[in-house]
Amino acid sequence: MISTSPSNLYQLLSDNKSLRYLDTHGDRYSLSDLATSLALPCSRGLAFLYLDNSIESVSLLLHFFRENWAIALLPPNMAVPFKERLELRYQPNLIYDPQRGSLKGYTKALWRHKAGLFYADRQLEQQLHPDLKLLLSTSGTTGSPKFVKLSEQNMIANALSILDYLPIRPTDVTPLNLPLYYSYGLSVFTSNSIGGGKLVCTNSEVMQKEFWREMERFGYTSLAGVPYVYELLARLGFLKKEHPHLRYLTQAGGKLNKDLLAQFAQYAQEKQLDFFVMYGQTEATARMSFLPPGQLLDKLGAIGKPIKNGQFTIDPESSELHYTGPNVFGGYAEGLADLQHFDPPKSLATGDLARQDQDGYYYITGRLKRIVKLFGIRINLDEVEQLLAAQFPGKELVCVGSSDKYISICYVDPNIQQETIKELLFKRVHILPQVIRFQQLTSILRTSNGKIDYHAMTTLLSDSNALVH
Repeated sequence: MISTSPSNLYQLLSDNKSLRYLDTHGDRYSLSDLATSLALPCSRGLAFLYLDNSIESVSLLLHFFRENWAIALLPPNMAVPFKERLELRYQPNLIYDPQRGSLKGYTKALWRHKAGLFYADRQLEQQLHPDLKLLLSTSGTTGSPKFVKLSEQNMIANALSILDYLPIRPTDVTPLNLPLYYSYGLSVFTSNSIGGGKLVCTNSEVMQKEFWREMERFGYTSLAGVPYVYELLARLGFLKKEHPHLRYLTQAGGKLNKDLLAQFAQYAQEKQLDFFVMYGQTEATARMSFLPPGQLLDKLGAIGKPIKNGQFTIDPESSELHYTGPNVFGGYAEGLADLQHFDPPKSLATGDLARQDQDGYYYITGRLKRIVKLFGIRINLDEVEQLLAAQFPGKELVCVGSSDKYISICYVDPNIQQETIKELLFKRVHILPQVIRFQQLTSILRTSNGKIDYHAMTTLLSDSNALVH
């Protein structure tokens, strides 16, 4: 039985006697097998971990769950200049990055017989707030220095709230098909490590044949996905096949197209699967609400009701959705000095516009901020614009989000090189070319005080059927 007021995440994992981690060869490891001793230079420090979903990465993450260190989880495919900028700003005591052979100012070591571990040559006396455990980025692979600060209690509260409504069992076989550095993927990892059975540590993705071979071999009992994953599943013929081991599906990371949502809801009903639509943000350690599977078709498009111990309110003036709960973060960090503080807000302003129906279910109706979610990763459109402005001086390129499906780049100059822009955004911030659209305008729309009128431009694009590809 899980304690009602646990204080230690690693202990919660230790209490799960059914827990096993599998690599893609099928080899099984217990928690004690993986969380092996690591000679850390001090009792409290900051580690930057560039993790994939391999057994080596999982092993290192579990070790730091046990230690009194703060960790930043980061994508291994981030461009090296972005990595170096972050490391210069935060001065981590330890870095794990198998993709680099050496780091200036750091001594190279091994982890599980592989290179990639680096200790700072000169250990800095960092002042870290005692509640700080985890740093997660909200900008995908763009290398923004802005992190969300989370505590161990945030992580525990989030995991236990998920266990309160998801049918996680000790007999489950769960794939880690979402990145560990992504709050949704991490929540799958923590909640299933506490209450589940076998977790398969894999870097295979649903568009790869290897994933489906692993699914059949191991008998996955659940799948987690952002909207893009479900779009891929539909194209791959998932809805036309039987998946005998599956018991439930989860979807978060953005709004799924209603038609596609209805198709999956109908499929789940016919196959007697539970399909959970969820809503969350990194600032809430991933999860704020869920829609019970039995209400999916009746409340199509809703984000549901708050999780256990959570509460929603809607600002009467702006219609912005606010959330309160024990999983709310301790503020943002943009540099080392910010790690000395941990100040949870009275409520989390989500930046989303919402309404509540007569039955108490919540619906997202829009977004206040200039952020889009693509493949479940938030992209700051202002940062993308700044990158384009630096690379193409004198060319005004304005970015507008289109329903969390595309980034529309608006311009006036007919000599804009679209393929060059696509190549740049893919190389620098890993935005796939197929989600970039171009729109030539006679002029950039502006407000009366001369600022770009993003609201008017969004409306214009939504009414336009003449996107230039």
